[in-house]
Amino acid sequence: MNAADCFIKLVQHPVKFRLFLLSKLPSAFFCGVRVKNISREKAEVTVPYKWLSQNPFNSTYFACLAMAAEMSTGLLSMMNTYKKNPAISMLVTGLEATYFKKATGITTFICEDGDAISNTIESAIRSGEGKSIKAKSNGRNEQGELVAEFFVTWSFKAKLK
Repeated sequence: MNAADCFIKLVQHPVKFRLFLLSKLPSAFFCGVRVKNISREKAEVTVPYKWLSQNPFNSTYFACLAMAAEMSTGLLSMMNTYKKNPAISMLVTGLEATYFKKATGITTFICEDGDAISNTIESAIRSGEGKSIKAKSNGRNEQGELVAEFFVTWSFKAKLK
């Protein structure tokens, strides 16, 4: 089993990934951000409208939506850096968002940029220079309507000795 498959297995484990969220991203854990599905090509992450994720306007707070959108792109980034040699540093360097509808139920964010993220990381390893990618994540409500569109810019650099 290769590193990407090992990472996917970890994320899909019912307890291990929730413990990771609790220890490293407690706000996402308590707001209810969850991984719905992950593959080499795409990641789906949900965030519910509930008491811990609400705003005063009876919808999901924009920061909770941003957490789910970032996680959908970040999972694909982490998968492609997991157990890499040389190690890869990764960092969010930009975030753009457009909101179309109030998020009043479960919002599912989908990023389908797995191949592009993988290619960017491989380019950073080959060149020894930092490389960036703007990954797209669309959030849809339970009726399939577009609620928000996010672009998360990730920067990758190989940690050469």
